[in-house]
Parts: sequence; C-alpha cells; structure tokens
Amino acid sequence: MNKKDIANIRKEFKLDNHRMRIREILNVYVKKESGEIYHHICQPFQMLEQEAQELFLTNFKKVLTGDLDTKLFELKFRRDVEGSAQTILYEGLRLDTSEDWIGNMLQIVEKMYAHTVFEFDTMVTFIRGEYRKPSSKRDTDNETGGDDEVYANEFILCSQNKTDQPKKALLFDYIEKEFKPNNAFDPIINLASPLSGFLFPAFTDNAADVNHVLYCAGKVNQPDETFVFDVLDCEGIITAVENKDIFEQILVNVIGDEVDTRVISNVYGEIDKMMQVDEEQEEPEIPMVDYKDVERILKVSGVEDVDTARVEHAFKAVVDDEKHEFKASTLIPKKIKISTHVADVAINPKELNKVKYIMYQGKKCLLLEVDEDIILEGFKLETEEL
Repeated sequence: MNKKDIANIRKEFKLDNHRMRIREILNVYVKKESGEIYHHICQPFQMLEQEAQELFLTNFKKVLTGDLDTKLFELKFRRDVEGSAQTILYEGLRLDTSEDWIGNMLQIVEKMYAHTVFEFDTMVTFIRGEYRKPSSKRDTDNETGGDDEVYANEFILCSQNKTDQPKKALLFDYIEKEFKPNNAFDPIINLASPLSGFLFPAFTDNAADVNHVLYCAGKVNQPDETFVFDVLDCEGIITAVENKDIFEQILVNVIGDEVDTRVISNVYGEIDKMMQVDEEQEEPEIPMVDYKDVERILKVSGVEDVDTARVEHAFKAVVDDEKHEFKASTLIPKKIKISTHVADVAINPKELNKVKYIMYQGKKCLLLEVDEDIILEGFKLETEEL
C-alpha cells in the first residue's frame, strides 16, 4: 500500500457513507496484568448512537494515520505458522454468522495478551465491513463512471486502546446549585491515541492482498516487535530511521568518514530525482534504491574511485546482502541537523550545497550562504567582507 491508498480508505470513515459499509463492531474489555477478557459485546455498527459512531470513526482514522515506515507498516505474513493470524483473519472475512466471527476475533485477542502485560485495562475493537472505490471518475457529460462501477473489498480493522481513570475534579450541580466533587469511577476509553492496530487485508492496485497486513504502531519509529511477530505472525520491520542509518553506513564504507557537503547534497538530489520521476507516472510504484543505484548516484555526485565491487562489499558488510533495496522515500531527511556547542542548525537537504565547513584564521567555521538580511533581536546585522 502507498500513502494515497491509505488516504483513500481513511477519508471514507464517516457517517452514513455507502462507500464504507461497517456491518458490525466487536468491543472486548481486557483486565490489566492478567490479560483476562472481562467482557465483550458485538452489535451492528448502525445500532450505536451517532455520538458513539463518531468517536469510533475518529479512532479508526487514527489507526490509518501516519507516515509509512515510521508509524504505519505494510507487513508480510510468515509462512507455515500454525494457527496463524493470517488464517484467522482470512476466515473471519468469510464467516457468515456473528458468533463464528466473534470466535475468530477472540483468538486474536488471546494472542495479543499471551506475551504482553499492561498496567492498565484495555479495550480491543474489531470491525468488519466493505470498502468500495469507484473504478473511474464520474463523467458529468454522459453521466457514467463514479459509483456505477466500483472495486468492492471486505476488510477487518482492529484498534487497541488503553483506559484512563477519571481525574478528581470539582463539579457544579446546576439543579442543586452547589459545588461537589466528581465521584465517577468508570474508566474512560482513550480512543484518541491507539496503542496499536491493523487493517486486513492490505490493498494493492485496488485489489485485496491477503498476504500482507497494514500495521499501526503506537509511537513513531517504535513498532512493537512482539505484536508484529507473535500476534500478527509477520516478518520483522525495518523502520525508516533504521533504513536511513543503514544506508548512511554503506555510504561511509564506500566514501570514507570525511566528505564535502556538496557530495551529500548531490546524493540527496539524485535520490529526489528518482522520486520525482516516479510520482509523474499514472500508477506510481515505490522507488527503490539498490547497489547499482548507489554506484550511479555516488559517481554523478562527484565521488571518485567508485566501482561495483566496492559498493557490493559495503552492502554485504552492513546488511549481509548485496541485493538489499531501500525505499527512496526513507533516505532523505526532512531536515539535516548540525549540532555544536555554539548553536544548533537545521537545514533543508536541498539547501545543503549552501553550507561549507572552513578554516578561517586558524579556526573552524561553519559558513552558510543566505539570500536575505539577517535580523537579530530586531537589528539588521552588518555585512562583513572577508
């Protein structure tokens, strides 16, 4: 799945939407520490009060919100796993009765708490429904397209949420006209920040891909390895940060640990070009960077003595696989940070060619090329000619 696919699904989670038909919702309340299922209830989604529907729809959007490879991860199921999550979920899509579906989803809940202990009660929510996407845009002239022909796919979405205890507070009773303490003891379900979640199946080219699942981590760049491996039975994750660190180590192995800022700027520029070409395609694929791309990028970026053997050796030394590929989108940082005891500077990668590290009068200096006047505490700084 790419970010456009995810955005298309996320935007359809709204009230009374014929393109997102949520048939039923299952809520499972789980006790802390023991992981015991205290209560569960399944009902048609449309039977919920409108306010409750809105709260859940916002929660489901949260599960599908975030950048790929940092918050959201498309995972591949491992093969030959007995009682695998893939089998349970696939059967869940096809089961006719609510009782059978509940049974399958409770198996997922048991897997969730078999290896994880929380210090607070949690609620796990499952929905199953149908997502519809028009196969073509509506033609207003001949009134064709739009919802006349749609891609229709069954799905299951899961959201795991923590509970919070109500805070002590002072209330004003309008009827009795008096101030009194809040004596509420019922736990509050925190639907604003899911602990984790997933969408099954993933969608590729508007078709269901039952060999993959879209997983949502609770925190950026902090996927729960236990959830990924033992609950979803999927292969391991390399986050965007880890991917970028590996790529940088390969560059260091090829170039050395000292480099001109122009070379780094050129490297990021070449990767950006790969991404721009891909975005211009009608159905863009995820641009990948392999050892051949790295060799080409370094040569055009001004690095000398680069050859295939040297790049392959660097790949094998860092990832033990010269055929390893990187997602280009994970390799360019949003900002490059330079930290010194004097100041911290954040630079757009595209402007890195305007930064130089020089020696001036025997002192190390960071030189920044700027196009505008510099204002300091309301004063315009004088320009000094060197």
